[in-house]
Amino acid sequence: MTKQYKTLGEFIIENQDSFKYSSGELSRLLNGLRLAAKVVNHEVNKAGLVDILGEAGDTNIQGENQQKLDVLANEKFIQTLKKREIVCGIASEEEDDFISINSFDNNNQNKYVVLIDPLDGSSNIDVNVSVGTIFSIYRRVTPVGSPVTIDDFLQPGTKQIAAGYIVYGTSTMLVYTTGDGVNGFTLNPALGTFYLSHPNMKFPETGNIYSVNEGNYVHFPQGVKDYIKYCQKEEDDRPYTSRYIGSLVSDFHRNMIKGGIYMYPTSSKAPDGKLRLLYECNPMAFIAEQADGLASDGKQRIMEINPKELHQRVPFFCGSKKMVEKAKEFMK
Repeated sequence: MTKQYKTLGEFIIENQDSFKYSSGELSRLLNGLRLAAKVVNHEVNKAGLVDILGEAGDTNIQGENQQKLDVLANEKFIQTLKKREIVCGIASEEEDDFISINSFDNNNQNKYVVLIDPLDGSSNIDVNVSVGTIFSIYRRVTPVGSPVTIDDFLQPGTKQIAAGYIVYGTSTMLVYTTGDGVNGFTLNPALGTFYLSHPNMKFPETGNIYSVNEGNYVHFPQGVKDYIKYCQKEEDDRPYTSRYIGSLVSDFHRNMIKGGIYMYPTSSKAPDGKLRLLYECNPMAFIAEQADGLASDGKQRIMEINPKELHQRVPFFCGSKKMVEKAKEFMK
């Protein structure tokens, strides 16, 4: 007998009461992200057949070369959220500044802002390696009915209402949390529907995978070097296995399923770290903690950092609880 899976739409409706601020608005927002994810998935799957590979010829606010798919994914998510009139503001890793959404129909009565990394790991698309989308949702702090301000976006991760990611891999999965556990949904491409395939996802308490760009080893702080040597030492359940894809979503997803730690520390080349606090670290930290994992900058909990700017970078250590705790010991 074929197993009957619950659809993402059914799951959202059934679990609406678990949302901190129960309203149809958040449900519609999650459905909007689901729709945009399907559109981007369709484009990603055409890579190599149409002219969407390679660089777009521009750089983003981070000073990074934009890939054509970066631009496309950014446009699709922003257009979808704008047209559905379900948010009052959007901040994207690909945009210099936040976008204020003026809805004439409801006089800015929308309560939520979205921060998004439209296509994480996009440089991998040219070589057919998994990429992803990361999103974070907050309840605005400025008065409803007025235009959003920077204060609506510069909130600590503890204030997140929901967060999630989409991984475009051998199958396309949407994984998200609203603060009541983590659930994963796999896209059936024949039907265009996401089905609940990974309920109540959890990080194993420990694991045997460490994910870090060891090409930067000589530039890392001594504590990080010492932890990497610890991972490589033949003792007890070690050495660990090194696995690094170069796409945060893909590395995080694998480690959550199998058990492991992801690291992007400071270095002499990136003294503040490389990953963005608001678009990458906070949403992934929220998911990790809801899945019994940990996320730290090496000293403090990621979600307790008070953001100072929209594109702020921080070091990031995230994954199985015991592995993150051990890494922090070395960094003391």
